[in-house]
Amino acid sequence: MKLDFIVERKTLIIRVCGELDMVVADEFRREVDTMMEKNSSDNIVLNLGGVNFIDSSGLGVILGRYKRITMRGGKMAVVGAPGQVKRILELSGILGIAGAYETENEALEAI
Repeated sequence: MKLDFIVERKTLIIRVCGELDMVVADEFRREVDTMMEKNSSDNIVLNLGGVNFIDSSGLGVILGRYKRITMRGGKMAVVGAPGQVKRILELSGILGIAGAYETENEALEAI
């Protein structure tokens, strides 16, 4: 897994590449939480365009970041999830609570 972070308008944009599974879930959580605190982020845009596999641990860590940002009054948006990953996000209900968008710019405008 590779993570790239960008902060734009107090929104933390996270670009994820690779697999988001139990092997990397804890690392993902630590790195995202650190960046959220460091940048006092109000919102999260999670770009999953480069994710080729996600399991329940990956879903759990995304849900945990969603809960954390919404407790602070923020929002989360998901961008660019490929077909299989998007389907798993839909079945899990994550796309029902976090907005789904095609591009980062669309997500930034919406939140």
